[in-house]
Amino acid sequence: MAINPAPNKQEARTADIAIEQRRLDSLDLEYLGRKRPEYFRNILVEIGFCVSLLGSMLITEYFVSGSNTILPILEDALDIPAQAKTWPASVFSLVTGAFLLPAARLADLYGANLIFNAGLIWFLLWSFVGGWSTNYRMLIFCRALQGLGPASFLPAGVKLLGTIYRPGPRKNLVFSLYGAFSPIGFYSGICVSGLTGHYLTWRWYFWIGSIPLLVLSVLSILTLPSTRSSDKLDTKMDWLGLCTIVPGLLLLVYALTDSSHAPDGWRSPYIIVTFILGIFCLCAAFYIEGWVATSPLLPFDLFRVKYMSSLFIALLFGYGVFGVYLFYASFYIETVLGKNSLTTAVWFSPMAAGGIILATIGGFTLHLLPGKVLLLLSGAGYTVCVLLFALIPDDPNYWAYVFPAMIGATAGVDIAYSVSNIFITTNLPQDRQGVAGAVINSIVFVGISLFLGVADIVVSQTESLGPKGSYKAAFWFGVGLGGAALVLLLFVKVGRAESALTVEERERDDGEHISHS
Repeated sequence: MAINPAPNKQEARTADIAIEQRRLDSLDLEYLGRKRPEYFRNILVEIGFCVSLLGSMLITEYFVSGSNTILPILEDALDIPAQAKTWPASVFSLVTGAFLLPAARLADLYGANLIFNAGLIWFLLWSFVGGWSTNYRMLIFCRALQGLGPASFLPAGVKLLGTIYRPGPRKNLVFSLYGAFSPIGFYSGICVSGLTGHYLTWRWYFWIGSIPLLVLSVLSILTLPSTRSSDKLDTKMDWLGLCTIVPGLLLLVYALTDSSHAPDGWRSPYIIVTFILGIFCLCAAFYIEGWVATSPLLPFDLFRVKYMSSLFIALLFGYGVFGVYLFYASFYIETVLGKNSLTTAVWFSPMAAGGIILATIGGFTLHLLPGKVLLLLSGAGYTVCVLLFALIPDDPNYWAYVFPAMIGATAGVDIAYSVSNIFITTNLPQDRQGVAGAVINSIVFVGISLFLGVADIVVSQTESLGPKGSYKAAFWFGVGLGGAALVLLLFVKVGRAESALTVEERERDDGEHISHS
């Protein structure tokens, strides 16, 4: 009896068609991942948009780093007491980190482009006023109000990037450049603060920073597209979350930062009260966001994405290392090694060059390299930068200690920021892009402020060792943080940043598959 081969041929043909369809789908996704988004009328508008976004990151880091290197000059010019020495630098990051989540909700309510532009204009205003400060209290006040600017435009910027660009090479390139402008802005702040402190006056550091802010404000108004159509209509402000998260973060970090300079340390009544109130507010916020709020500022479904929680904690430690390194490396170079502000600026130059190189390479290779390997390299970079300063001798060879430390620092922050941004925004729907931007940047600024406060306690408790010994104690604290981040990253699985479906498209396809079944 002969066997009819027709069914086998039909099955083979069906399989071939399925393979070909998958290949065509892959080609379509690759094309969509590379093409210019439809939000932009032409390439010039897209370039203007990218310059606005990248420039916002640059100018934020400009005002983070420069305030550290110019602190020795500010101490003398404004007669800043020892107990307030860290506040002109840390209050900016603290306020920014505390207000990111409420600002992200405003971006959902009123449009990311509106909040982005408002944040830039606000930042411009208080940067200019800060240059006119007549005493350290006015400077700290202006720095605090400055922080509301990045708190507005940073989550709005990530929301715009995550909404406009599909997963793929084009998104990888833009996000890589976005991360690279962090060390570039950081180095710009060091250079300008060094030059103005040496040749002009510290006031010009603020006024020069106001010039690109003015240009960026005009450019962003002209080029930023509106994405409000993708926002949920039932979104509203979570007032209970706002009234617990913001004061909780402010009070906790204040207690940690100021405890080392309080009259009786941790036994000082106001330190105990602010610390307990901060913990209470954050515990209340945890309960409110998880079980009370109908539209929480920090929705818990954000943490249901696999590996998200471990990644967040590892990034918190990593950015904490970065904050400790930025603050104490500049102080170590100027006060212990006796270098002037110009030499300090030159010594930090590899961070800018490294950021450009990593962004250029990363933008074209992120879709080829495993994300986990890149994150481990980032964690190693963080650890190496503080380890080298912890071991640095009295008369160090720049190329043996300082140069590789700078490369490690820029590799740590640049790789971690790019990979985590792409992973987080790609795995969340469009209505979560604003909160994603807030959480990403909250981890950066809260990590810097929180662990800088802890490092300040370490330094104050080791004052008997002298400046050199106490600063090295801070670096060893950073080594511990970097090691903890590396251990956590071992358990985080992040794939390649390839062209793929968006979350909405994956959910739609899953729904259609279920209905057909």
